[in-house]
Amino acid sequence: MAGTVLINARAAMRPELGGVERWARELSARLPALRPDAYRVARPPQAMVHRAGHLWEQTILPLRRSELVLCPANLAPLAARRSVVVIHDVAPLREPAWYSPAYVRWQRFVLPRIARNAARIITPSSFAQHEIQELLGVAADRIAVVPGACDNRFSPTADAGAARSALQLPAGPYVLTVGSRTARKNLAVLEAPARELGLQGIAVLAAGGDRPQFRTASGASAVRELGLVPDELLPGLYAGASAFVLPSLYEGFGLTALEAMASGVPVIAADAGSLPEVCGDAAQLVEPHDAEAILAAIVSAIAQPEPWRAAGLARSAAFSWEATAAAVDAELAALLGWPTL
Repeated sequence: MAGTVLINARAAMRPELGGVERWARELSARLPALRPDAYRVARPPQAMVHRAGHLWEQTILPLRRSELVLCPANLAPLAARRSVVVIHDVAPLREPAWYSPAYVRWQRFVLPRIARNAARIITPSSFAQHEIQELLGVAADRIAVVPGACDNRFSPTADAGAARSALQLPAGPYVLTVGSRTARKNLAVLEAPARELGLQGIAVLAAGGDRPQFRTASGASAVRELGLVPDELLPGLYAGASAFVLPSLYEGFGLTALEAMASGVPVIAADAGSLPEVCGDAAQLVEPHDAEAILAAIVSAIAQPEPWRAAGLARSAAFSWEATAAAVDAELAALLGWPTL
């Protein structure tokens, strides 16, 4: 089985750590550990991890010899003889107004071709599976649902003090949201809740950077923008929060909600996309355009956090990157005739 599967690690090398990048990093590390003789990892030069990386992905990567290419970050080389691709969502096809016109044109061109060529599609939720079926015309039996996870660094015992000091956070309590500053994250809805919470001495903090291909939502001046937070500080940033809010209009999974739960933080999430599926009964689900409902849920969570903390810890414990990697390996094993582990 030497070198049978080539893992496309382009997304794993990006400094931004969204859900796609987490998947790429975890699979690039964990799959070779499961079967050292079966997986190789292909990494582009650092200068080609973003837009320039399309050239590497479409022209250079297919030249690398392998029986199958595993692409964990939505895109795959069209010239690959055989590929398995993780499609996290098809938001640019569902709501193109959230993205730049050039990015939408590229996604409309490449995603249907990738889906048609793939030997197997993996996606993190049943919601995303249904979206792929509808918008890309893929039969359900060609799609495997494999949930994402969070690692054990996200814990109530993570060093909140170090994060607070390094990021120069306010001395009082804070509510956290984590995600790229994009239109679909819907951060503008937090403006009114942030103003009201500020009067109570509670800050609302947003961690995450810009993505050049996305149209950004209008800035919410009452929300303090932290920008990109170093990965080593994220667990402490979560653990120190009084509540976590994810008002996204569309998520293929919602990894940050799971990370907050694992950190022992009460979660308020939108009742949209995959979030009800991922959060279950362990979060307060609210209509994402209803600022008053979001504020009421935050206030309730801060006043009575314990039931939500306990529910979130139990919920997040059901997900692990070990299980994710094992499930992806099992899908590849079925395609390639490998023995099961």
